[in-house]
Amino acid sequence: MSVERIELLFGKGHLPVELPTGARATVIRKMAMPKLPDPHGAIAQSFAFPIGSAPLAQLARGKKSACILICDITRPVPNRLFLRPMIEIMAGEGIPLEAITVLVATGLHRPNEGEELAELVGDPWVLTNVRVENHFARDDGMHVNLGVTATRGTPIGIDRRFVDADLRIATGLVEPHFMAGWSGGRKVVAPGVAHHETIRTFHSARFMEDPLAVQCNLAGNPLHEEQLEVVRRLGDLYALNTVIDEDRDLVHVTFGEIIASHLAAVDFVTASTKIGVKRRYKTIVTSSAGYPLDKTYYQTVKGMVTPLDILEPGGTLIIASACSEGFGSPEFREAQARLVSMGSERFLATLTAKTLAEVDEWQTEMQLKATRLGSVSLYTTGLDREEQRITGVTMATNIDAAVREAVARHDDPDIAFIPEGPYVVPFYNGA
Repeated sequence: MSVERIELLFGKGHLPVELPTGARATVIRKMAMPKLPDPHGAIAQSFAFPIGSAPLAQLARGKKSACILICDITRPVPNRLFLRPMIEIMAGEGIPLEAITVLVATGLHRPNEGEELAELVGDPWVLTNVRVENHFARDDGMHVNLGVTATRGTPIGIDRRFVDADLRIATGLVEPHFMAGWSGGRKVVAPGVAHHETIRTFHSARFMEDPLAVQCNLAGNPLHEEQLEVVRRLGDLYALNTVIDEDRDLVHVTFGEIIASHLAAVDFVTASTKIGVKRRYKTIVTSSAGYPLDKTYYQTVKGMVTPLDILEPGGTLIIASACSEGFGSPEFREAQARLVSMGSERFLATLTAKTLAEVDEWQTEMQLKATRLGSVSLYTTGLDREEQRITGVTMATNIDAAVREAVARHDDPDIAFIPEGPYVVPFYNGA
């Protein structure tokens, strides 16, 4: 039998994985999504024929200021395609360039600056002509207190630059999100430009352990419901939502009222992203979706959680992530160190009584969902020995050997490969 290789997204390239002799591979990918032949034309059409709102030019007419939210560097949003035409329409309708702010929705992530900011924006014209600034969730003075949500009492603090703008637009990528169901739209506002207490409430155990707070689910999802309350409290908001394929090329774009335009993009992407699988597997090999999502171990956890519906209890999940920037925030590092020191049960017990989660410990909590079900092995080129230790998972120094060992250990030749990691959501639909 000839040797087969499956390529996983890894860093800015691919990682080939050798299929063991006698093994059978099931490769789980998105359904085909045709690339847009004219991305610029499609974006212009979305501005002219929006969903649930007036055209962008009409929205901008008579406004004195605007704030455009963009995702941070962890999301491969094609900002280079739409920021300049969006801004030019605003300026053409009389909004001064100096009154337009592009605000990086960092949530509690670090700011994006210098060459990284230039890469994120993707268009020197934008950096030259308007203000491009970062959100800082821990800067109390930069937020407006809008009270609390009626349903769950979540404190609502939103960046003043967004609240005070006459025209407010969120932009982003619609993809599966392992807690909020889908990214994009309302999520770019909260947690994107929310105060740290808002974010830490969203990430407390009462939300994170809710069985409906999972990928691809909006119905009854407490995070989604709270996000909807936040954007409705803010009033008139709009969103540009993009969908990309495995090559990072644009396949769909919507613009309009923030909730309606987001749901339209979700409707488009759901059929291509949620992939039914007839059986569960004892060995799954996946990735952290390559650059930029696999820059840190913090983001890598998403790839551990997404395929759990098709992992046999007690099975092995092998994940490849470059972790080119290392571990993640100091707070996440500290949470992982506590996990390893205390053990999973004691660590989880410390979370359940908290109203506000500690910064970034929620990602450690999500990792427990994977390690409670089976064993996790990580192949990476970016973590030092101490960082490897506090991952709390098994390290795979050779990914081919890790796959062979898992197949032999489980005495099952069938392997599920998910090359694009958390951008694909497999679900069990067998008998």
